[in-house]
Amino acid sequence: MPQNIQGLINRLTFRQLQVFKSVYELNSYSRAGDMLGLTQPAVSQQIRQLEHALGQPLFEYVGRQLYSTATAKRLAKCIHAMFDEIQGFQEDLSAETGMISGELNLVAVSTAQHIVPYLLRAYTSLHPNVTIEVKIMNRASAIERLNDNRDELAIMGLVPNDKPMFSIPFLNNELIAVVPQNHPILTLEDISLNAFLEHNLLLREAGSGSRLALELHCQKQRIRLQAGMEIGSNDAIKHAVIAGLGVAVLPKLGILSELTLGTLVEVPIKDFPLRRSWCLVHPQGRHPTPTMRSFIDYIQQNIGQFEHMFSRMSANLPTKRA
Repeated sequence: MPQNIQGLINRLTFRQLQVFKSVYELNSYSRAGDMLGLTQPAVSQQIRQLEHALGQPLFEYVGRQLYSTATAKRLAKCIHAMFDEIQGFQEDLSAETGMISGELNLVAVSTAQHIVPYLLRAYTSLHPNVTIEVKIMNRASAIERLNDNRDELAIMGLVPNDKPMFSIPFLNNELIAVVPQNHPILTLEDISLNAFLEHNLLLREAGSGSRLALELHCQKQRIRLQAGMEIGSNDAIKHAVIAGLGVAVLPKLGILSELTLGTLVEVPIKDFPLRRSWCLVHPQGRHPTPTMRSFIDYIQQNIGQFEHMFSRMSANLPTKRA
């Protein structure tokens, strides 16, 4: 090993690298300290020692905003790769003993947030030594993170067909047309999609999977789709419909309580509901870690159980007309 490399290694510590990684990812000394259980002066000291060892500044303030230097960005890539290798080594050792442990990073599109806890309940019992982090975001952000290898697995409805992704469909995802109780459209005998869309359609932002599914359906039916209002989350859209601001197409599993209470009513429209599948997705080029493999196997082995569980949750819903 070259002497200058050996000298650098002798001056570095894993604690310094861990602190740097937290500051870099959180873009804050104070938040990094909170996460690591350190005071802000202790975090600053670790970063100063690391900068002294490298002979380069890693962070700088412009006003009150913290910025990473070019050296910091290069170091972050090295540390990320190194920590991934160490984590993989630890997981391999655990797998050899028959005990899966390590970290599982999941990203779920916002429309899936209502099903993810039920998926994880049995898995956490089977693998109590696995630490799970779940990030909730829209479909476009989830795909971006997968492409950048920032997350291991994703749960989404519409899987991109222009990227090399491995996907497992594991649960039906019905998108249904809904209105508030006593909406005048419910008095009609035959309700067309065109008639439904005329009642101020509330839509998610561009890039949302549920919006894309409706757009594709309307294109197929040669129906013009126009948003009466764009709203950034399905929960907000749900409450907007209940408040009488308009109508919407929403995932059924996310509004079971409202359908049961009658505050939302499913509208019987031809060619509805739109039937999709929730899928577990990961990049084809990424080799699954033992924790990833354990979750993939768990999903594949329990598809029937998931369908049965969510079917029971939907069994006692009222009829589509109020």
